[in-house]
Amino acid sequence: MRGPGDILLLSTYELGHAPHGISLPRAFLERAGFHPAALDLAVEPLDPARAGAARLVLLSVPMHTALRLGLEAAARVRALNPGAVIGFHGLYAPLHAELLVEAGARAVLGGECEEALVELAGALERGEDLASFVWRGGAAARTARLAYPVPSRAGLPLERYARLVAADGGERLAGYVEATRGCKHRCRHCPIPALYRGRFVAIPAEAVLEDVARQVAAGARHVTFGDPDFLNGPGHALRIARALHARFPGLGFDFTAKVEHLVRLPEVVAELGALGAVFVTSAVESLSDRVLDRLAKGHTRADALRAFDLCAAAGVPLRPSLLPFSPWSTLEDLVDLVDVLESRGLFGHLDPVQLSIRLLVPPGSLLEGDPGILFEGLDREALTWRWRHPDPRMDALQHRLAAEAEAGAARREPPLETLARMAALVRAAAGLPHRHVRVLAPDQRRVPRLTESWFC
Repeated sequence: MRGPGDILLLSTYELGHAPHGISLPRAFLERAGFHPAALDLAVEPLDPARAGAARLVLLSVPMHTALRLGLEAAARVRALNPGAVIGFHGLYAPLHAELLVEAGARAVLGGECEEALVELAGALERGEDLASFVWRGGAAARTARLAYPVPSRAGLPLERYARLVAADGGERLAGYVEATRGCKHRCRHCPIPALYRGRFVAIPAEAVLEDVARQVAAGARHVTFGDPDFLNGPGHALRIARALHARFPGLGFDFTAKVEHLVRLPEVVAELGALGAVFVTSAVESLSDRVLDRLAKGHTRADALRAFDLCAAAGVPLRPSLLPFSPWSTLEDLVDLVDVLESRGLFGHLDPVQLSIRLLVPPGSLLEGDPGILFEGLDREALTWRWRHPDPRMDALQHRLAAEAEAGAARREPPLETLARMAALVRAAAGLPHRHVRVLAPDQRRVPRLTESWFC
């Protein structure tokens, strides 16, 4: 098991950034004396020679899209190398443990699982039984503090990944880092609570700072903090941001934080802006208090609107992630959302795909079995429970908006043009007259963004 390539780490999709889901496990394995190979199938083909030589193939599945692609990749590996042990790890793996075992996986690990990956490699090396390495969604993630090494990112050049598009239209190489994992909140539609159950883990600042330093040396001029919520530990976040700014004064960064944190900690947001934050992503989801309550988001419509204003005042524009299509949202809610975004000049803060997002309810979700959802059975291929909206217009509109967002991305057209057409479709579905959509004032600066749109 300790020869070069005896272990093969595969990533399929991580939002366009260099994959943390194979870089961190590789560092753990290398520290233990293994020599894994790593491939990112989002930017390179599956190498038949590497796949055929591996005794253990580990697929990183931190999100829904990655899991779908990971199942396809596992089938290709199985065809090339029937004797290899295949394992899945990451946030979405334990939620789908039964399906993955049926698909031939002998290990299913999630949460704080990197030491368990090392244990798995050792058990396979010794010929031991692997039954204990299948963690199911009903079991909480291990949350004992790990001895984190610096992620091993060799062979994953930043030039292949998403870049920052600055306010002036220029592009910068963007790195990726995580300062915390898990989340102390329990939003009902989020997969994280199913594993972490309201816990989060702070990664030692020294490891985070060294990870950033190595990426800066490789050309990064911007870094994304990929934590589910950077402000779960605001003191930890500020210590890291202050140290980065002192060492790399010109380095920009973006982060993700809940609306309730942005509203409660405006002085922290302002300081982060002064330290180099160029935008923040926040799961606004909806402007309907009814929907926000059903999702247990912890914020209200008024909070969300205030967060936009506070972040703008801090010079850290808020880029929202949205969930317009849930069982509780209405067409009137969607019209209102479009109207508010337009009237406040916020279309420039939005990736078009956000107007088309539909609720996913994977097995193990806190929403599984909710009596307020019209479930139609488990879609094993799509890896989610199927549900239908009580208003058929909403399901039809969601399909149209998703197609429009995809077509606009394929044409590489400016996002604002796509959003204008999507807004028109929303209003037409509600029987409202067509009107010109004001998307960007002539003197309005463009909001920084990454070249890869946020997706699930």
